[in-house]
Amino acid sequence: MTKFIHDDFLLSCAPARELYHGVAESLPIIDYHCHLPPAEIAQDRRWANLAEVWLGADHYKWRVMRTDGVEERFVTGDAPAREKFQRFAEAMPHALRNPMYHWCHLELARYFGIDDLLLSGDTAETVWERANAVVAEPWFSARGLIARSNVEALCTTDDPVDSLEHHAAVAADASFKTKVLPAWRPDKGFAIGATAAWNAWVDRLAAAADADIATFDDFLAALRKRHAFFAERGCKISDYGLNAVLAEPCTDAGLRAIFAKARGGAAVTPEEEAKFRSRLLVLCGEMDAEAGWTWQLHFNALRNNSTRIFRSVGPDAGVDSIGDWPVAAPLARVLDELDAKDRLPRTILYSLNPRDNEMLVAMAGNFVRGPGPAWVQVGSAWWFNDQMDGMLRQIEAVSQLGLLHRFVGMLTDSRSFLSYTRHEYFRRILCGKLGEEVARGEIPNDIEWLGKIVADISFNNANRYFFG
Repeated sequence: MTKFIHDDFLLSCAPARELYHGVAESLPIIDYHCHLPPAEIAQDRRWANLAEVWLGADHYKWRVMRTDGVEERFVTGDAPAREKFQRFAEAMPHALRNPMYHWCHLELARYFGIDDLLLSGDTAETVWERANAVVAEPWFSARGLIARSNVEALCTTDDPVDSLEHHAAVAADASFKTKVLPAWRPDKGFAIGATAAWNAWVDRLAAAADADIATFDDFLAALRKRHAFFAERGCKISDYGLNAVLAEPCTDAGLRAIFAKARGGAAVTPEEEAKFRSRLLVLCGEMDAEAGWTWQLHFNALRNNSTRIFRSVGPDAGVDSIGDWPVAAPLARVLDELDAKDRLPRTILYSLNPRDNEMLVAMAGNFVRGPGPAWVQVGSAWWFNDQMDGMLRQIEAVSQLGLLHRFVGMLTDSRSFLSYTRHEYFRRILCGKLGEEVARGEIPNDIEWLGKIVADISFNNANRYFFG
């Protein structure tokens, strides 16, 4: 059988191959949004077997298994590792045209050197034995995988109450060359509707900031103190996981009253929660602008839909889906309020709903400012959209309504150390699209010029945007 993953995978014409192999392939990675555990990087985690590293934190793979009818004990339960892997291997042929089929075979090829067979129930034992021999090699560890993936910098996702001790440990080790930076993710501070859990988190914030928090002003001061702490430790990026973008009007007095009500243990109404979330988002945007950070807004994710799975596994278990809340009008109000006050940070917008692509690119163009190009832009195809069609649709929207050349490129958004093949996947798709358009005569046949565009999207734009 001809190799499925080969040098020219997804590169169907000579210009595409020239752009990828001549430019994109060798460029380092800036992974500006991921969910890798900083503790595992600091400790240079190792794994006992292939199932542990491949299935242990990857809810994309869990979703494939469940959809194929695999019982939960083989997905996230207590089944033996070899049996979990067997069930996943048996599901893999049924995942044809699902992005997992490409991703998994790329991961097998790049990290385990397995590119001469396809994963299935029949090949599972061979893959298991060959891959586990690699897992046992000295280089195969959290840091080893990051280094092998040519990652120059990565930004994790961190709660404001986090001590960042693991980031400090990594930064202190001169032998590890990748920059591992925190990213500010204050979502739990917005969740005022779950009063008990929110109050418990506010107590943790108070302890982290070494402050009493009785009023909203105390709360904001504590957030600012932790924000400064993150900045001192290299943070340059924030990230907000929103269900919906909200822009409900709320006075300062009203905000303080809602906070006092919840801090006293009383339940807030949905209307009060919406007002609180709306106002806090703007205040956090101002905070990020003052620090010179990039503000990332992720929205339209409908999370934890299965109560059964949530109760047994917890969040981020593969039972989230695309949401469909209105976006355009409230987002315009949020961005405009900050822009009018000259407090709009560099902003990247992500919607899990692909219907929003063109609207978001058009919205980003309303808030052009400097210094630097593409101050507000649409992020890479996210989550359910980071498959071939989703990436192409995002590229098309940015190209037609914005400037593709200024796009900051791909990220992993993953908890798996094996997910860096998504950067390769994106680069092959990008080079394939541009190369095919050259071959059809739709764009100029100037590989040197196009190569600069590919290099900027793959690496240079992110490097300038976040660290320049």
